[in-house]
Amino acid sequence: MRAATGLWRWRHNPLRRTTDLVEAWVAFSAVVLLCLVVPLTAWAAGTSAYGSLSRAVRTQQEQRLPTTARVVRLADGPVSGPRSVETAGEERLRRSVVARWTAPDGSARTGTVATARQHSAPGAAFTLWTDRDGRPVGPPMQASTARAHAVIAGLTAALLAGLLVELVRRLAVRRLVVARHARLDRAWAAAGPDWGRTGTGS
Repeated sequence: MRAATGLWRWRHNPLRRTTDLVEAWVAFSAVVLLCLVVPLTAWAAGTSAYGSLSRAVRTQQEQRLPTTARVVRLADGPVSGPRSVETAGEERLRRSVVARWTAPDGSARTGTVATARQHSAPGAAFTLWTDRDGRPVGPPMQASTARAHAVIAGLTAALLAGLLVELVRRLAVRRLVVARHARLDRAWAAAGPDWGRTGTGS
């Protein structure tokens, strides 16, 4: 709104300089881009991310299968195989155990996995996710997680687009200010030697 008001004010102002009008147009263009391009960028990025993540969700849900594992004993060493990303707090709530489970092909498997502390006593049962070969994997991504990541991607793209528009506007205004100062310096250099002399009109 300020850009549009400034543009209107400079239209027929007798003090208007060319750089003033250009600066007003630059500001008006930046406002238009912020109102149109930024939302479109956010929508495009969010939609693309959601499509990719939705395909990943479907793939993981098809390839990762839940099974019931039973704790044999506490593990001495680190957990083998892939693990999901956990925060420090979540890590403290989990323990490494040696467990036995049944693979999708019906064969019995034994290995070191992580489970919640309340399920770490020998003989305790817990849900374990495996791939189709029976190897332990993390649980599949949920659709809600995919949506959340897509929203974050869209907001990030919108923020970057907005920052880019603002950066270009500032660079353009800076060049206009430099040009304005250079013009004033040239005018002063031409008028300065005669400043204050009789008959020069100053």
